[in-house]
Amino acid sequence: MIVEESRSLPLSTLAETLQGSEIINLAAEVKKQIAAGKNISNLTIGDFNSKLFPIPTELKQGIVDAYMDDHTNYPPSNGIPELRESVSSFLSRKLGLDYRSDQILISGGARPLIYAAYRAIVNQDDAVVFPTPSWNNNHYTTLNFGKQIAVPTRAENKFMPTVDDIAPHIQGASLVAVCSPLNPTGTAFTKKDLSEICQLIIDENKRRGPEEKPVYLIYDQIYWQLTYGIDHVDPVNLYPEMKDYTIYIDGISKAFCATGVRVGWSFGPEKIIGKMKSILGHVGAWSPKAEQVATAQFLQNEEAVSSFLDLNKTKIKSRLDKVYEGFMDLKNKGYAVDAIAPEAAMYLTVAFNLRGQRGLNSTEEITDYLLNEAGLAIVPFYAFGSSRDETWYRISVGTLDEKEVPEIFSRLELALSKLK
Repeated sequence: MIVEESRSLPLSTLAETLQGSEIINLAAEVKKQIAAGKNISNLTIGDFNSKLFPIPTELKQGIVDAYMDDHTNYPPSNGIPELRESVSSFLSRKLGLDYRSDQILISGGARPLIYAAYRAIVNQDDAVVFPTPSWNNNHYTTLNFGKQIAVPTRAENKFMPTVDDIAPHIQGASLVAVCSPLNPTGTAFTKKDLSEICQLIIDENKRRGPEEKPVYLIYDQIYWQLTYGIDHVDPVNLYPEMKDYTIYIDGISKAFCATGVRVGWSFGPEKIIGKMKSILGHVGAWSPKAEQVATAQFLQNEEAVSSFLDLNKTKIKSRLDKVYEGFMDLKNKGYAVDAIAPEAAMYLTVAFNLRGQRGLNSTEEITDYLLNEAGLAIVPFYAFGSSRDETWYRISVGTLDEKEVPEIFSRLELALSKLK
């Protein structure tokens, strides 16, 4: 029997309804224009140019040595013991967090860990509360057939959620998912705001009692080592009671520019970590063994870790500062732009309040104008779950050569001047 090519065969409900990544869609358009010879500054990617931001020399050599020592077979599904012990020690030294190696799960980066945490906690139609903008919580909720409770945040709070944002939804929630420092904003929780959210979760779980399923907190802190002039705060250091309810997401990808090395870890309540291990064991989402061996050794090398972080933070902050200063200069000249001072990670939050100018009636049209007229590719907040009317954007500096900054702002000012 011959089936016509045009016939659309039904797939699963999930496959038919899952939305693709807005960032990937934008990236495809950017690549098309670059291929056509257009001069584009692509600041969309939450990654590093490895020529500008290479991984630590000691980590690189450790990976090479591990492959030369034939560490090419299957690792344990929860990670090699040496790495879990190394992470346990690292957390104790750097954050004062006490987690045994059997409370730590290793995976091929942070993404499988987030998926597994959702999968371990969220039943069909369970409510998941998360702020917008935030990275992929809407998609992870859909993947787990949960109910999305997307909480819009505000520029005056640097787009970080507050207890007042979350409290109206806490009684029906199975999971609260937050990230600090936050992708996409480059901002972070204050001690006060995170403390109030933790207290809300503790109080809600007391109200539910031992017979009812608790509300859990996913705390994604993958950027915690990249902070500039602020202190990183975390739930368990603020409230030890949160240890029963918090699943941390962490790894080497951002702090050590090792996005392609694929070593992430989660830690939290032993039962949940064990279930996440079983889930990922069926998926086969483990980190390559050689990379695990090298990471275990690197994390114990305090001098190498500290010297790399000092240099890396200096390089990232310099770029963030230069771009922020460029936007403040444009704002002072009267252009309809704004920015939030960078606090952490590799991101800057900027606004283009251009709706209504010269026929620009939507965020999509503003985004296209910036790409076509200024050669500037950046990601609108609607790609992170915010309203499509939002005019705030993420700029990522991980691929930015500092020498390009003057040219970027020269093109941008010229494009903005055409709208006056």
